[in-house]
Amino acid sequence: MMGSVDTEQGGPRPDAARTAPAGAASLDEHADRTVDVSVVVVTYNAGDLVRACLESIEAGAGPDVTYEVIALDNASSPPLGPLLREYLDDDHVVELAENVGFGRACNEGARRARGRYVLLLNPDAEVRPGAIATLVRAADAEPRTGVVGGRTVTPAGELDPRSCWGAPTLWSTVCFALGLSTVFSGSRLFDPESLGRWERDSERDVDIVTGCLLLAPRDLWLELGGFDPDYFMYGEDADLCRRVHERGRRVWITPDAVALHAVGASSTSATKSVMVLKGRMTYVRKHARPPLRQVMQGLVLAGVALRATGFRLLGRRDVGWVHAWARRAQWRDGYPPAPAAAVGPA
Repeated sequence: MMGSVDTEQGGPRPDAARTAPAGAASLDEHADRTVDVSVVVVTYNAGDLVRACLESIEAGAGPDVTYEVIALDNASSPPLGPLLREYLDDDHVVELAENVGFGRACNEGARRARGRYVLLLNPDAEVRPGAIATLVRAADAEPRTGVVGGRTVTPAGELDPRSCWGAPTLWSTVCFALGLSTVFSGSRLFDPESLGRWERDSERDVDIVTGCLLLAPRDLWLELGGFDPDYFMYGEDADLCRRVHERGRRVWITPDAVALHAVGASSTSATKSVMVLKGRMTYVRKHARPPLRQVMQGLVLAGVALRATGFRLLGRRDVGWVHAWARRAQWRDGYPPAPAAAVGPA
């Protein structure tokens, strides 16, 4: 399944640094200066993870890359605005009045950006030293740059494959419906969206770079309109990358840009499964024509029903699939169209 990853709540550390990163440009001091990259971080109940993320950015950019950080709080409880202002000035902090979702908040951050590139960075990710500079160099060296990502690892140093995916197709959806993508997880043939057992350890063109670590030229981002606002969360990155491909631009990852990804859990597995499926059905609705659209939607329903039934018969408690099947009326048609009102601060 495709999608960006949510984050969990953590408490503040009393000994944390309270100054902005040295390489971060001030809007007041350099209002007319373009920086190399605008790092957009969307927070939601992320606590200490946000601190670690922000504190990693300076080393990630290195001495030769100029940058700014724009942080948006998606109506966290308690609000994270005070925490964000420990690191950033008021012009770089946006507190949203309600949780507008990941993609819409990213759009608001990119709208405010001054960088040649926009870098989306999950608040539960810490970039390794030089990672941001590596992404910028890779993008600068490629005349057809569309989207470039990197390699994500767990806190234990193991591969987290969710930095990129294969796009949903009729075949991958058939495999999901028949349970093949679960039984043969990681198979290049029967689980094609996982991209097989590739360790993300080589430069490679991919269908989807996820919003956890995603760099794109700001001009291209604005030309495309950024993320489609119909996606509240999950699927917006797949949709964007598809549109980038359609423009003849390159989408790829470079393994030398590494981020530690502490996958969070602010959403329960049950809630998350519904949102992931909403995102997938929205993608199918937008990019598959009838009758293929109806076929793929039916196959997704069948795959969820199979898993929910199988787990029940086996006596296993997998709340995600059972909950998703029980709530299928909430996701089978995808996300509704986004409200016309513009996203704005509180």
